[in-house]
Amino acid sequence: MTNIHHIEIPEGKKIYFASDNHLGAPTKEASRPREQKFVAWLDDVKKDAAAIFLLGDLFDFWFEYKTVVPKGFTRTLGKLAEIADSGIPIHYFVGNHDLWMNGYFEEELGIPVYHKPKEFKLGGKDFFIGHGDGLGPGDKGYKRMKKVFLSPFFKWLFRWGHPDIGMRIAQYFSVKNKLISGDDDAKFLGEDNEWLAVYSRKKLEERHRDYFVFGHRHLPIEVQLNEASKYINLGDWIQYFTYGEFDGNDFKLESYKV
Repeated sequence: MTNIHHIEIPEGKKIYFASDNHLGAPTKEASRPREQKFVAWLDDVKKDAAAIFLLGDLFDFWFEYKTVVPKGFTRTLGKLAEIADSGIPIHYFVGNHDLWMNGYFEEELGIPVYHKPKEFKLGGKDFFIGHGDGLGPGDKGYKRMKKVFLSPFFKWLFRWGHPDIGMRIAQYFSVKNKLISGDDDAKFLGEDNEWLAVYSRKKLEERHRDYFVFGHRHLPIEVQLNEASKYINLGDWIQYFTYGEFDGNDFKLESYKV
């Protein structure tokens, strides 16, 4: 059986989930109000958080050179460091826009980073958690592109370019390329056609999980897979400002309003 990480939920505490902020898009200036709203949310949930899960694409682009990381996002990174330093565990799953994390979050923020879905026991419930990109049927163009992006040759080639040039190229493709941006995906396909729901049902054939929680779709979605298992998509922090909240018994999708 997969190594499963256990997190207890003390009385009065909750576990929170968020995904798909895409900070920096379409420009850093335009995304600043969204960043401020997200930091305010972090300030609110830290009051009763047993743990926080961030399911990827926090940044619209992130690439770690050996001695350089992208400029900006100081408020977000500082707040995450503050929360992690206070003893509240934060777990980060890379998305398709931040595939190239390579130690910075672990070393500077004390936040573990996962490059594949992972199983957790939260309270007494079994969770299967990931960003969601490249899972399930279809999405073949992106799956091919992801293999290229993750290849050692591509990463070596990108690192050899000047960071200013690399960031400019990456920002252009992040916004313009539909395979990466996912703009064409932001519509509900129906419970039988949502590929992450299809993927979750397939995983249930292996063994039971109470919740499958993903991001990537930019839509708040809840699909009852069977009488005891549910697929949840967290939405985004661009249009919906939705997040997940689990108190040990029930999982709720909420919308943050300030």
